Parts: sequence; structure tokens; C-alpha cells
Amino acid sequence: DTKDLSHDFLMCAVCLETFKEPVTLGCNHSFCSDCLHGYWDQNNTRICPVCRRKSSKGLIIVNFALKELCISFSDKQTLEDRASVCSTHPEVPPLFCTDEVHLLCPVCEVSEHRGHTVVPVEQAERELKEQLQSQVETLRKNRAEAQALEQIYRDTQRHAHRQAELCERNIRAEFLNAHMFLKEEEELRLSSLRQEQSRQAQSMAPQLDRIRETLASLEQNIQELEKQLEKKAEDFLLSYNPAQSPKEPPECLPLGPRQLLNQAKVLGNLAFRVWMKMRSIVQFSPVVLDPNTPLELPDNTDRFSKKVLVLGSEGFRSGTYVWEVEVGDHPHWVIGLAKKSVERKEEPVFIPEIGIWCVGFYNNKYFASCGTLSIKMHPQRIKVQLDCDRRTVSFYDSSHMSHIYTYNNCGYEKLFPFFGLGPSDW
Repeated sequence: DTKDLSHDFLMCAVCLETFKEPVTLGCNHSFCSDCLHGYWDQNNTRICPVCRRKSSKGLIIVNFALKELCISFSDKQTLEDRASVCSTHPEVPPLFCTDEVHLLCPVCEVSEHRGHTVVPVEQAERELKEQLQSQVETLRKNRAEAQALEQIYRDTQRHAHRQAELCERNIRAEFLNAHMFLKEEEELRLSSLRQEQSRQAQSMAPQLDRIRETLASLEQNIQELEKQLEKKAEDFLLSYNPAQSPKEPPECLPLGPRQLLNQAKVLGNLAFRVWMKMRSIVQFSPVVLDPNTPLELPDNTDRFSKKVLVLGSEGFRSGTYVWEVEVGDHPHWVIGLAKKSVERKEEPVFIPEIGIWCVGFYNNKYFASCGTLSIKMHPQRIKVQLDCDRRTVSFYDSSHMSHIYTYNNCGYEKLFPFFGLGPSDW
């Protein structure tokens, strides 16, 4: 305990080691001279590292009394350490056996370590600390790599969260448009039903009026005849006049055609007709870009790391596919197809040998893997035609379908649409 107290009293609060060239401030706190000045330089202020009081001393000199005390303590500690190796010969510096990793007394135990590698303690300390330092450097490197990877994961997680929010907004917007369209169609179909219902009611109204008139006439005739039937014989015979016949009621026409609702017109193939109409407002893209491949995203296995390149989200292995790309007047572009396994972390080379079949525009020249292409008119839209069965991909000027270039033998691996927009250093 006394040893621990002495060590605590003689320990620098900055490096946590026994004082080396100790200096004492006006607040009576002591530090290694190098530790104190290093602390002041790092923090750009002359305050005590313990109590934070500002030092008023202009020149800090070594506390020689404390220095002698530290030297005495270190020597005593060295003798105690040696005594822990051999209490019989504490004055003899111990040696270190590197084979058994063991401190030994050169007087008592050297015979037990014949044939072993035995070195001075200072040499053993230096070599072992060099090994530990190498391990520390490796661990620090591993830590830095792990921290960098952690940052990538965090960036990726944040980007994925933003992706989810964007997807949710787009989904809600798409379905809101669909709901609004369906609501409008519902109202339109109900309005059509009401019009058909009105037509049916209007077509039957005149006939119903004639029938009501006939019923009224018949009812009047029946009442008059019933009154005659209720009279006694003399009155009935005196009032009976054969010439007085009942009034002829209006003629009732039978139920004619189109008197019911045209239900087939209102309901026939309703869902199909609405779907066909909905197709006119729904956009279909033969190529959907993969949003995980552009350069500006957090680093991931799908991303192109050197150029502004992007793949389509769906690849093709069989069949024929055609799509058009509007290139306009952009100064640098490249379009075509690429294998899924194409290298994404190195500088891209636009040749079939690495899995890219494309045409492009760079420095006012059109190019393909064969070199510069001769094109008289600047195309605004490029048509790409992929025939997976023949393993060919062709490029055309969409305005007049003039042929630009064709690649043959495009391989059997699944191919993905490939696009790029580049700066002037392409």
C-alpha cells in the first residue's frame, strides 16, 4: 500500500507515469516538463491540467528535489523488482529467456536455461514492446477500417431511409392519381346510368299517360253501368236506352321495345373498359434505371465508383427488346448494354472484352469499340435494339432509322441497359 501511495504521489497526471524532469506550478501540481508543455501547446493555453488554474509563471524550471525523489523511487522499485526474481542476488540485473518467456537470475538459474536464447532485460523489453507496438499499429489500422466501414453502413442506412420515404411518397402519389381517376370514372358511369334511367322514364311517360286516361274512362263507364244495375225493374226499364252505350276509352298500345334500361351498355365489360381507358394515362417504360448504381450514392457493391454510370434494373437473356434514349445536345454520353458482372470500382473501358457494348459521344466525335464512327447528322434520339437469341445489339438514329453500329457475339450472360453522362475529363 505504501508503494502504491508513493507511486500515486510521484505520478504525472498527464502521462500517468513516474515524473521525468518534473516541474511544479503555482497551484503546487507537478507534471513532466514535456507533458505540461505538450498539453499547453495542444490546448493553446497555459492552465493547470488538473485544477484548470492559469499559470502565472513565466519560466517553468525543473523541480530538482522532486526529480531526485523520483530517481530514488525508481531505483528502489528496480531493486524490488529484481528481488522478486531472486531475493538472494537482488543487486545482479536479471536476464530474460525468450524461449520460456521468463525472467531469471544470471547467478542461480542460468544453468537451467542452457541452449536457450537469454538476453538482457532492456533488450527483451525493447523487442517485446516493438512487437506490441506492431500489434497496436495493426489494431489501429483495423479500427480505422472498421470505423470507415461503420460510416459506410450509417450512410447507406440513411440513404435507404431516404429511399423508403421517396418510394412511399411516389406510391401514395401514384395511388392517389389512380383513386382520383377511378372516382371520376365512377361518377361518369353513374351519370351515364342516370341518363339511361331518364331515357327509359321519358320513353314510357306518354304511354303511362294514355293508360291512366283509359283507366279513368273505363272507371267512369263502370260506375255508370253499376248505377243502372242498382235500379228497380220499372225505373231500370223506363231509363234504359240501348242507344246509350259506354264511352269508348282511348286505345292502349302494348309495351314496345327499349322500355327497359340498357344494362349491357351500362355494365357491359365495365372493369375492362375502365382499365383500357386507364392505360392512356399510365406510362410504361421498357427500361427502368437501377437507382443503386449511380456514383453519388453511398458506396455499395452495385455502385459505379469512378464515372457517372447507371444500369437498368432488369436484365435480358432471351428475346428481342427495343428502347429509345434521348441524348439531345449533351456534350458527353455513352449508351448500350453491360454484363451484370462488369467491373464497377475501377476506371471503365467501353469495350466488349470487359462486358460493355456501347456507342458514345466524346469531344465532338462518335465512338464505338472499333474507334471513331462517321455520322453526318447529330442524332437527338438513339434507338437500341437487342436480339438476345442472335446475340446482337444494334444502334440507330431514331429520326430516320439510319444504322449507326452493330455488335455481334454479345455473349450468353444476362445483359443490362447501360447509360452514362460524363464531364469533359472522360
